[in-house]
Amino acid sequence: MVKQSIFGRIAQLAKANINSLLDNAEDPQKMLDQMVRDYTNNIAEAESAVAQTIGNLRMLEDDYREDIKNAQDWGNKALAASRKADEYRAGGDTVDAEKFDNLAKVALQRQMSAENEAKGAEPSIASQREVVDKLKSGLDQMKGKLNELTSKRNELVARSKTAAAQSQVHDAIKSIDFMDPTSEVGRFEEKIRREEAKVRGQQELAASSLDAQFNQLEDLGEQTEIEARLAALKSGGAKPALGASGSSVPAGSTVDEADFDKL
Repeated sequence: MVKQSIFGRIAQLAKANINSLLDNAEDPQKMLDQMVRDYTNNIAEAESAVAQTIGNLRMLEDDYREDIKNAQDWGNKALAASRKADEYRAGGDTVDAEKFDNLAKVALQRQMSAENEAKGAEPSIASQREVVDKLKSGLDQMKGKLNELTSKRNELVARSKTAAAQSQVHDAIKSIDFMDPTSEVGRFEEKIRREEAKVRGQQELAASSLDAQFNQLEDLGEQTEIEARLAALKSGGAKPALGASGSSVPAGSTVDEADFDKL
């Protein structure tokens, strides 16, 4: 019962499924820290109980050694009293001889009582020593389990931090993918291309308008020359140049080729 009461809580804790507990924990690191603290406190309680058990054993052993010593002392006193009685008896003093023989008997009786006390304590001492050995072994196992739990705690905390760091890196990568700088450059480049295309269109439009203006100037020059030659004809001056007559007509006029046949 004593051993069970000491190790009952520890056994339940040692058999607990750490991974299952961690799955249900909001903060695994805090839970692991609490488990280490609980286990450490339980070990401290176990150490106190084991120390008390060892103390009880040491008291039994002290009493046993005291009984053995008393038995030896009373044996020595019985021997001394017996020898004294023999001396008095040899001297003819039977009264003192009888007196010391009685003292020897009392000493022997007390020797036997001390021996019985020591003999009666031997089974309890043997049993207590066995319990103490088991408790010490169990305590050593508990300390080993604490080291394992501490190592497991450190490992899981490190893995948790690594996983969190990897998650942050993954989120950062996703963010970079979502806002890819190369895609921004591509959009900027596309904008510039549209600007350049617009400029080219404006240039082509300007060039087309300029050509039309030059064409209008050329038509105007030709019309001016025609008007000048017509005026010269009417005044009887210069004759029309070869190939120049009828080559152009004023804008908006219509020419019937049959009219030339009437000339």
